[in-house]
Amino acid sequence: MHRRNLILALCLAGATTLAPGAAGIAHAQDYPAKPIRLIVPFPPGGTTDIVGRLVADKLGAELGQTVVVENRAGAGGSIGSGAIASAAADGYTLGLATVSTHGINPAIYKSLPFDAQKDFAPITNLAAVPNVMSVHPSVPAQDIQAFVALAGKEPGKVTYASAGNGSVSHMMGELFKMASGTDLLHVPYRGVGPALNDTLAGQVDVLFDNLPSSLPHIQAGKLRALAVAAPARVASLPDVPTFAEAGLAEVNDSSWFGLVAPAGIPDSVKDKVHKAAVAALADPAVKERLNQLGAEPVGNTPDEFARQIADTIERNAAIAKKANISID
Repeated sequence: MHRRNLILALCLAGATTLAPGAAGIAHAQDYPAKPIRLIVPFPPGGTTDIVGRLVADKLGAELGQTVVVENRAGAGGSIGSGAIASAAADGYTLGLATVSTHGINPAIYKSLPFDAQKDFAPITNLAAVPNVMSVHPSVPAQDIQAFVALAGKEPGKVTYASAGNGSVSHMMGELFKMASGTDLLHVPYRGVGPALNDTLAGQVDVLFDNLPSSLPHIQAGKLRALAVAAPARVASLPDVPTFAEAGLAEVNDSSWFGLVAPAGIPDSVKDKVHKAAVAALADPAVKERLNQLGAEPVGNTPDEFARQIADTIERNAAIAKKANISID
């Protein structure tokens, strides 16, 4: 009896020792057992929201659970990003990371409710979205070279609109000024909508923007595109050169929209989400819709996406320092 009791005790001890690992495996096998929340840190209707909802539908199909989009806008995306960072790291809260939230805000804000590199687990860059420089048709410049010459004649008089201080459009405008040696007057707005509207009305001369929101107006002739920030010319604007082709390679960076989770998510769950996201991006319908937006699906590895975030922060920190951009 004593021998049997000893063997039983040893078996129970072994089971206890293995329990945490076994629990982790079981969690990965069972995941997801309930709907998943995807936090989009910007309002409905914008590029981030469009990309998020497009991927969410197919991601849910791949994982076998509903992915519910929750818009948490405010403070340049910092409110929603803070909510992602503080959520439980169990795979049931995911979020969208953008150039703004994870590449610009860490470079210009003196204080943020999160650390863009330490408080998140990068999963994949979902899509690269070209940026575009457009002018109102009344601006007498048909290409970048003519625009630079025009701006050089009257420094500080040509105006450019942005979605606000520290936005992608603001940083792009300042980078353009540095690269081209021009002096443009920055006119910040509260969001790309008002900036776009005033550019369309001719109240402002130039707009730097993500391509999806400006594209319909460019195609309608209400704006004139001078250059796109993309690796190659975009299919929807075949006659518009890239900034690299126009001699301003420094400005030729696309925006990106990626998938992240709170730091500490189990590797097995992260891997499962990554595989599902890459599969979603490979879906022909998703590819077609992204291409219609002027975007390209990416689907890189978590490590590659982490390096991309770090590089974007470094690049924007250099722009912010030179342009003296800082937000409390």
